[in-house]
Amino acid sequence: MTDLCLQDAVALAELLRRREVSAREVISAHIARIEAFDPAINAIVTRTFEAAMARAAEADETAARGGPLGLLHGLPVAHKDLADTAGVRTTYGSPLFASNVPQRDALVVQRMARAGAISLGKTNVPEFGAGSHTVNPVFGATRNPYQLGRSAGGSSGGAAAALAARFVALADGSDLGGSLRNPASFCNVVGLRPSPGRVPDWPLADVADQFAVAGPMGRTVADTALLLTVLAGPDPRVPLALDQPPPAIASPAQIGTLLDRDLTGLRIAWSPDLGLPVEPDVLEALAPARHVLAGLGGSVTDATPDLAGADEVFRTFRAFAFATFRAGLVAGHPDLVGPNVSWNTQRGLELATADLSRATVLRAGLAERISAFFADFDVLACPVTQVAPFDVTLDWVHEINGQPLRTYLDWMASCYLISATGLPAISVPAGFTRTGLPVGLQLVGCRRGDWDLLTVARAFESATGHAARLPDCAPALTLAPPG
Repeated sequence: MTDLCLQDAVALAELLRRREVSAREVISAHIARIEAFDPAINAIVTRTFEAAMARAAEADETAARGGPLGLLHGLPVAHKDLADTAGVRTTYGSPLFASNVPQRDALVVQRMARAGAISLGKTNVPEFGAGSHTVNPVFGATRNPYQLGRSAGGSSGGAAAALAARFVALADGSDLGGSLRNPASFCNVVGLRPSPGRVPDWPLADVADQFAVAGPMGRTVADTALLLTVLAGPDPRVPLALDQPPPAIASPAQIGTLLDRDLTGLRIAWSPDLGLPVEPDVLEALAPARHVLAGLGGSVTDATPDLAGADEVFRTFRAFAFATFRAGLVAGHPDLVGPNVSWNTQRGLELATADLSRATVLRAGLAERISAFFADFDVLACPVTQVAPFDVTLDWVHEINGQPLRTYLDWMASCYLISATGLPAISVPAGFTRTGLPVGLQLVGCRRGDWDLLTVARAFESATGHAARLPDCAPALTLAPPG
């Protein structure tokens, strides 16, 4: 049980393909781990254990008769509770949908299932994914496996906590203003915000949306890249889906071949704070990363892109989306919608045509400057988050270094300013504060340079080894489960 749960996804997938372990053994081990430790963490909020064991038996039968095995054959996964799952409760973290059971799967769920993954359930989210702190009226808060009194981040906080606690091998997530990157940083795992269109999202909401993206999470860069090969690729129903298919690999072990390459000549821009307030503990934890990057074979230069207008661009289009998709719920059920959703929806309803026009022009100027910046650099390295994991009982971070913050969005700027650029970005484990709280490094790649970005992240990960540090509150199951 212990060995199976502690294996990374690539290694576990190879064990399953060689039939050194069965899918039933793997799924049973992870179920036992969830039952032992998730009551304290609250990451997997809807469980599908019986169905998972049935699928594991089917997977073993397929392997026994020599049938074709998908890249994720037999791997335990969980799906974010914002992604529709046919026949499985999907609440979006809202009391209005506490009993909602969709009739169809989201595309990411379909693709993972077709690749052989076995779902153990749904991962916790903030209400409608609003905010980078996972708490909602339906299930409560998800706690950080590294310190249970701290936030797991969000909005893919349940996914990140489940990965960190070794409840699942892989998890899907989504990212508008940092929802794949922020919780990955807080929980010492890897979260990739792909280029818009890299991972098609269906059913469709806004066909022109390039801010909200679906993407992979894993405990290592290789695991995350493996899941990306499954999630990426065109879909004729999604207008902005990129036509480029993912790299073709015959087995999970081949993912390393895609990621390991010579980085000689790599040009890295280093920005310790993106011009934003950052807690001293975070700066201290990230400081060694600059030297690690310098040792990868390229050059590191202090440089920060001109992100003027990015804040207004992000906030305007985010508010517009909330007004478009949440105004009816807020108006019809004001007592059942939380303050973050209500506030963001109201900001959207206050927008005028001039606001949208101004944001559109600002966005074009931002894109122009970002393209010029990345003509001189291949990667930007900067903080994922401006703070370390905070008290789980807080609603949001109200100040940084004594500087008051106006809204629940402000402390997420180090992520959402990057969202406004349209560039791929990844959070990779980069160290810990003096009190043992995880801190991630954000690496931002060139436009549509997802795979090149993953190679840099993999090299950084290999040079540091921070991802291997287990949380104290979810150790190996070598003793009888507590309680």
